[in-house]
Amino acid sequence: MGRQRARELRVGGRDIVSLTTGEPDFDTPEHVKEAAIRAMAEGQTKYTDPGGTPELKEAIRGKLRHENALQYAQDEIVVSTGAKQVVFNAIMSTVEEGDEVIVPAPYWVSYPDVARLAGGAPVFVDCPGEAAFKLLPEALERAITPRTKWLVINAPNNPSGAFYTREELKALTDVLMRHPQVALMSDDIYEHIRYDGREFVTALQVEPRLRDRTLVVNGVSKAYAMTGWRIGYGAGPAALIKAMIKLQSQSTSNPCSISQAASIAALTGPQGSVRENTRIFEQRRDRVFDLLNAIPGLSAHRPEGAFYAFPSCKTFLGKRTPKGRTIETSDDFVMHLLESQNLAALPGSVYGVEGYFRLSVAASTSELEEGCARIARACAELE
Repeated sequence: MGRQRARELRVGGRDIVSLTTGEPDFDTPEHVKEAAIRAMAEGQTKYTDPGGTPELKEAIRGKLRHENALQYAQDEIVVSTGAKQVVFNAIMSTVEEGDEVIVPAPYWVSYPDVARLAGGAPVFVDCPGEAAFKLLPEALERAITPRTKWLVINAPNNPSGAFYTREELKALTDVLMRHPQVALMSDDIYEHIRYDGREFVTALQVEPRLRDRTLVVNGVSKAYAMTGWRIGYGAGPAALIKAMIKLQSQSTSNPCSISQAASIAALTGPQGSVRENTRIFEQRRDRVFDLLNAIPGLSAHRPEGAFYAFPSCKTFLGKRTPKGRTIETSDDFVMHLLESQNLAALPGSVYGVEGYFRLSVAASTSELEEGCARIARACAELE
């Protein structure tokens, strides 16, 4: 609703500052684009294997081996049209009517909808801001039932930026070891966008005994600013990957051949742009964090990864706008930001929690500073 209204206002001539984007504002690295041009010139424009080219799978195997200490064979890897399709194929291939998928909240919006589409039921587990938006082992234990099929962990997290340490992951994997019917989906798409020198550890590194029921999900979109190229990948048990490829072969078939060639260059080529972009994201995070926490009534947890801020607007719920409308929900709050100060954000309700809103730091520093100034003015208007 907020994005649509922002577009309408922009078309009408309003000066809208939008901090809603879920993609890096940087360009794809030059060597990646050059690899795509070479692939076209060499005629790599035909169908590939439905689950991805052997060459790209080999590059993915190398990435997982060198960066994550994970060993996979070619038949344990699938390449899809974005990480979202990996998630979709996995759930659609395994979830039956009445099965449950545990989704920690706040969550990326697709997880519960795909579970419902498969006939399953999303089971939401609150990860409160007081716990840095992290899933606690005791909460996970309470949520598991005999019908639980999957636990989805996304870290660094969209929208909260939550990031798990090795010890925190071990506490969660210890719970899973007591429940052999539960598979783990580890969505690592923001792996490289982490701050303050934090070490990234995926759950399977912490507990290798979960290998036969873990799907690692990743892609090139966030780290390499390749959102439009639409390449994601999954690594997991051969039987699961086979089922996912079978589903993919009857739906979209192979991902774009040119994008696959470009992704090889991204994974195997120079990694300097990844480090530089993350450095800039971290500077922006710090600036936005300081500006938001200087606004009376607002409070923001310092994100540990990804490129979002997820501040609390709870103190403004129940207050009234200059037009007399009561702010009852996060939807009302972000609509006030838009209508009053031409600032587009996304409400926490979209991500399964009330009293928060999401801002993207994938924008220039000047845009972020202007956006925070508009938020301050909008908050000052509420009585």
